[in-house]
Amino acid sequence: MPVYKYRGRDAQGQQVTGVVDATSESAAADQLMSRAVIPLELIEAKEKQDFSLAALFKAKVSLSELQIFSRQMYSLTRSGIPILRAIAGLSETTHSQRMRDALNDISEQLTAGRPLSSAMNHHQDVFDALFVSMVHVGENTGKLEDAFMQLSGYIEREQETRRRIKAAMRYPIFVLIAITIAMVILNIMVIPKFADMFSRFGADLPWATKLLIGTSSLFVNYWPAMLVGVIGGFIGIRYWHSTEKGEKQWDKWKLHIPAVGSIIERSTLSRYCRSFSMMLSAGVPMTQALSLVADSVDNAYMHDRIVAMRRGIESGDSMLRVSNQSQLFTPLVLQMVAVGEETGQIDQLLNDAADFYEGEVDYDLKNLTAKLEPILIGFVAGIVLILALGIYLPMWDMLNVVKGGN
Repeated sequence: MPVYKYRGRDAQGQQVTGVVDATSESAAADQLMSRAVIPLELIEAKEKQDFSLAALFKAKVSLSELQIFSRQMYSLTRSGIPILRAIAGLSETTHSQRMRDALNDISEQLTAGRPLSSAMNHHQDVFDALFVSMVHVGENTGKLEDAFMQLSGYIEREQETRRRIKAAMRYPIFVLIAITIAMVILNIMVIPKFADMFSRFGADLPWATKLLIGTSSLFVNYWPAMLVGVIGGFIGIRYWHSTEKGEKQWDKWKLHIPAVGSIIERSTLSRYCRSFSMMLSAGVPMTQALSLVADSVDNAYMHDRIVAMRRGIESGDSMLRVSNQSQLFTPLVLQMVAVGEETGQIDQLLNDAADFYEGEVDYDLKNLTAKLEPILIGFVAGIVLILALGIYLPMWDMLNVVKGGN
């Protein structure tokens, strides 16, 4: 949930400033008016992203921890246990230090009289905008336990999708790591032996042999500089990715990765449909739901497309029209959106669209290994070919020279 800085005048006409937590700018204005404060200026406070090594390598709270927390909160609130006691009890039982610190701070804020959603909003590194907004809706409707139940199911499905993607990528990643280790060993221990032998004969070496000897010399003589370059490159890439421009560019690139990009795209669209359906069924207005869903898709490129959809709806366009203009969805999903608008059941049909995308992702994941195997085999074959040509061609030339001398 965003935080807005405000400047206004109170009932006595005095100028006042401060901050207010609200789901939107209009909601922030309503809160101020209820306090007899006339808002003159509202600015959304953007959280500063300072670059540091600690920030780059700081571990996030896992989805499994959030899922367990949501499930436990559902059980506790359904049993009638007060929120403050529930939060305090969970802070003592959680194993994550980061989650424990967040829950302890939330407990203190609840004691001071702040709502649960507002307290969670101060820990955006743990609870994202979608999570906080669902809790906020649950508080306002008196159905907080239902909100936690929906969040638990949503996070569980997200976990399952990520688990399947990781399982499918395990084999190709293992192959690439094995190839990398083998190439390092060959360049440091094996190729220098052949290079010494070839240098004694003084023969004219083919291009493949020169390539192998050159890369081997680079590994042997300049490995400290290469190690520093790899570490520096990794930190530089992480820094570039932490910038707004870098994050958008990378999120756009990864949607076009061969064999994998389409899976990432449809998995992200499934998350969009599922979370959008969940927000609409909870009673969140469509424009506000789109803003929250844009933050939940975890893709800066798609975030901008979804924000553009929200602007289109605010200007009077239909959901079908803005969805079509975004160029994110297949014709089948667009048909579901059209029927949902006509029947007033767009939340249910978005849920069906999420099932459709998840089915496609599941099918592609099952066939991912079959798609990647020819690419990996071709890559390994190319390396073996260069090694064979680089090592055996000079040996054949030397053998011919020896035969000619006899």
